Amino acid sequence: MGKPGTQVPVSKEFSKNIDYLLKEMRIEDNFDIIHHKIEAGGRKIGMFFVDGFIDDLSIIEVIKCVKALEEGALRKDPIDTLMHTVIPHQETETSEDLEEVIGQVLAGQTAFIIEGCTEVILVDSREYPAREPEEPDMERVVRGPRDGFVETLVFNAGLIRRRVRDRSLVMEHLQIGTRSKTDVIISYIDSIVDMEVVDRLKDKLEKIEIDGISMGEKTIEEFIFGKSLNPYPLVRYTERGDTSAVNLMEGHVLILVDGSPSAMMCPSTFWHHLQHAEEYRQKPVIGFSLRWVRFAAVFTALFVLPLWFLFATHPDLLPAQLEFIGVEESGALPLFWQFMIAELGVEMLRMAAIHTPDALATALGLVAAILIGEIAVEVGLFQAEIILYTAAAVIGGYATPSYELNLANRFFRVIFLISAAIFSLHGFIVAVFIWFILLVTTKALNTPYLWPFIPFSPKEFFETLVRSPIPLKNKRPSYLNPKDKTSQ
Repeated sequence: MGKPGTQVPVSKEFSKNIDYLLKEMRIEDNFDIIHHKIEAGGRKIGMFFVDGFIDDLSIIEVIKCVKALEEGALRKDPIDTLMHTVIPHQETETSEDLEEVIGQVLAGQTAFIIEGCTEVILVDSREYPAREPEEPDMERVVRGPRDGFVETLVFNAGLIRRRVRDRSLVMEHLQIGTRSKTDVIISYIDSIVDMEVVDRLKDKLEKIEIDGISMGEKTIEEFIFGKSLNPYPLVRYTERGDTSAVNLMEGHVLILVDGSPSAMMCPSTFWHHLQHAEEYRQKPVIGFSLRWVRFAAVFTALFVLPLWFLFATHPDLLPAQLEFIGVEESGALPLFWQFMIAELGVEMLRMAAIHTPDALATALGLVAAILIGEIAVEVGLFQAEIILYTAAAVIGGYATPSYELNLANRFFRVIFLISAAIFSLHGFIVAVFIWFILLVTTKALNTPYLWPFIPFSPKEFFETLVRSPIPLKNKRPSYLNPKDKTSQ
């Protein structure tokens, strides 16, 4: 029995090749792997393909052309005759390794085993099952394209090429997983990108040794970046073709995985996770205001709950004008436990919404927000302010463009709340300081996570805070070390 990764040369004995493929691909046990026998041009031909991966019309045309060959047409140089005369309209290649043939057949190609030949013809007649491109739920815009990535790699590559018609756009193909052999593309514009970043990523990808990529691009992220307990995302995910194109033209590298509707953008900073395509689909002044609303939302998601808890439990920290902040009565439970129960309830609601059909998700949210919240206040379990500030923090989290950043911020919000409850003001300050140091010391592919704030770059930090008009953005980000530093 052959093992993945070993080489098995194609034999001149036709029956030996056929028997090997029949045995290794378990043809008798698999209803969807097809072995079709043909006799044409004076030779026996064996076809192997996966029924669910081929374009029926394309493969029927190939079979018609092969069967139409006259007797003796394949007596001399059958490989050349078939590839250049009979099926020249197809994407074809040859292989001398039966293990490679098995891998290509399982990836969707059709293999032709020809009697007396030591090469196998591989015809690309693939037509993967796929859904139509549609707007990503996580990255909706009011105005802009409605197409988004799908689970088929070639479609996603097409969406990018449609927007970047540059001859220097490179899409390198890799296969990862000794058993799954998942197709992965690393994409970049080689006339812009820093090739050191590309080489580092390719080296990390090629060193991945695993049976299969169970969770797609997330598994790859953990192999490249996931060797720490830092909850903050070191790559940015996008499902939009236009966002991917912009990042490529800035000098980023994209990693696309077959079976996943997301592209990984490398390297990324903290501020990348706070940007959204909507800001660039509106006038600059509107985009500027939208960006600052997002900044305020992130601040709210992180700090409103622990700060309110501090002020409610230590009124002496407040100036006279803000004495209204706090509660007159703490209720049946201490404020800390009210917050913790509210946080747990919100997390349970989020999980329930994920597992609830779309038609019922809205009703679920109304029941949880109105009935449960209102009744909890009326019976004295919660104070009304707890519901108010928890809702503000949750809304701020969902206003964060990056879902991964929202989850990391939610994690630290709970840490800040626990620190404030146990160690009061000093605990909160120390927790925030440790959080800030974590962000400062974090690097993604040697890129400082808080760039351009730390290390400070005045002009680029200003452009991070302010949505500048596109004609004024004529420089690519310096931290990417692009070959071509100007974009205009």
